[in-house]
Amino acid sequence: MSPVLSVLAASEQVAGLSPFIPAGIAFTAFLFLGVVVWSYRDVANRQAKKASDHADDTHDAHGSGH
Repeated sequence: MSPVLSVLAASEQVAGLSPFIPAGIAFTAFLFLGVVVWSYRDVANRQAKKASDHADDTHDAHGSGH
């Protein structure tokens, strides 16, 4: 069965349900995705800090003879 037909068949089955059930499923999915996105906050800043710390360590390791 093609994906389009599967979606149409599923929508026919959902049509008989209360409208709050698909809305609740969508809300839960968006909430989950929001938590995933929120968990990646400040990652760029942490990576930039690590890179600058590593650059300082590398510079110190070579000494001032360059």
